[in-house]
Amino acid sequence: MSSRSSRNTLRRHRNRIEGAELLHSVPLFAALGDTVRLRLVVRLCGEGSASISKLTAGTGLTRQAIAKHLCVMQSSGLVRSTKRGRERLWQLNQQRLQDARRHLDLISNQWDAALAHLQKLVED
Repeated sequence: MSSRSSRNTLRRHRNRIEGAELLHSVPLFAALGDTVRLRLVVRLCGEGSASISKLTAGTGLTRQAIAKHLCVMQSSGLVRSTKRGRERLWQLNQQRLQDARRHLDLISNQWDAALAHLQKLVED
């Protein structure tokens, strides 16, 4: 097998792995793609764990609306809850935010490589 063929095979394999990782990130980006949920992320980042009552305060939304948003966020792994007494405290899963950053970096690197390739073609 030639060196070029070997590089192409490795590239296809890497693209499949990266594609699978990006596919795994779809629920995460869907959860982050809503203004209310982004505000919840900001609050949880700044305030740490919080109850639905605390997260609802000042939003103009009902507890049920916030609970639905938290369920979407929980299904993507972005938040988790723990029961404390009669309350449920919600906290951010920092690892999922790091996953989002890693996926965005991966996309950015792919764009940089494509643009560099285009520039090389134009200059040649």
